[in-house]
Amino acid sequence: MLSGWLLIGSLAYGATEPPPYDQGELPDFWKSRYEDVIDAVASVEKGAARQIATSPGGHPIHVVAYGEPVPFERQANYSSATGSRNPDFYARKSEDAAPIVLIIGPVHGQEVENVAGMVNLIRVAETGKDWRGKAWDDLNENLHKCRVFLVPLPNPDGRIRCPYDSFVGLPIEEMTRVGQGTRKDGTSYGWLGAKAIHPMKGDVGFLGAYFNDDGINPMHDDFFSPMAAETKALLDLAKSEAPDVILNLHSHGSVPVILPTTFVPQYDKEAIAMFGERLKGRYDAVGLPSGNAPRVVIDGEAYPPP
Repeated sequence: MLSGWLLIGSLAYGATEPPPYDQGELPDFWKSRYEDVIDAVASVEKGAARQIATSPGGHPIHVVAYGEPVPFERQANYSSATGSRNPDFYARKSEDAAPIVLIIGPVHGQEVENVAGMVNLIRVAETGKDWRGKAWDDLNENLHKCRVFLVPLPNPDGRIRCPYDSFVGLPIEEMTRVGQGTRKDGTSYGWLGAKAIHPMKGDVGFLGAYFNDDGINPMHDDFFSPMAAETKALLDLAKSEAPDVILNLHSHGSVPVILPTTFVPQYDKEAIAMFGERLKGRYDAVGLPSGNAPRVVIDGEAYPPP
C-alpha cells in the first residue's frame, strides 16, 4: 500500500477506482511510464543528466543535456535588456554559436504520447536508433549539432496517477475523465471546467492527471510567483540557458498540430507558422492526418485576450 493507493504492476490506481477499459497489448517501443523515464535517464552516457526539482509526490524531475555548453554574455535581466531596446544585453552569443533547444515533455500526466516520444528521443541521442531499432541518422546528427535540453517528464505525479499507458481505442470521454478529474459525485470537470479552480482542491473525487499532487496544473502555474517547484525549475532552466527554441509538448483529442503562441513578437509568430507548415508537409508526405499551421494574428483584439 502507498498512501491509500494500491500499487498494481507499476502504476498507482485509486483502490476503489480501477481502470474500466483494457488498453490492449502495447508494442515494446511504446515506453510511456514513469519507470521508463527513470530508466532512460539512468542510461544516459553521451549526454549529462541531472535532477532539477522534486515533485510534491516526492518524484524527481530530470533534465538531460546534449552538446557542448554555449558561452554567452549577460549584463542585464530580460526586462531591462528589452527596456534598453537590445535583447543582446540579456544573452549575447557569437554568430556561429550552436542553436540552443529546450524540449519540455508533458506537463499533463495523461498525455502519454509525449513520454514515449521523449524516451525514444533520448534513445536516438544515445544510440542513433529508437526503441524499435529504426535508425534516425539525420535526427541524431542534428541533435549533436545543437545544445539540447530534454525534460522528459515534468509532471511525474500526474503520470503516475494516470492508469493508462495509451489511449488508442479508448473513448475520448475516458481521457477527459482521467486527465481533468472528477467531482466528488463522479461527474467530470471537463475542459474548460478543470481550469476554473486552481489549485484543484475541495470538490475533488478523482484528481486528474493534469495536476501534481498539490493540485497544481503546471500549464497554468503563476510564472511571476510559481506555486510548484516543477514550474520554477523549468523557468530557471530557460533563464540560465537562454534557449533559441522551446518546444512544449502536449496531446489532445484531435489531429497533430502546432498551436499558436500568443504575445510574442511578429517574427516569432511567423517562424512558428513556417515550422507548422513544414511539419504538416512531413505528415502529408507519409499519409498521416494533421492540422493547419497557426495563423499569424494580432493578440488582444477581442476580450478576453488569448
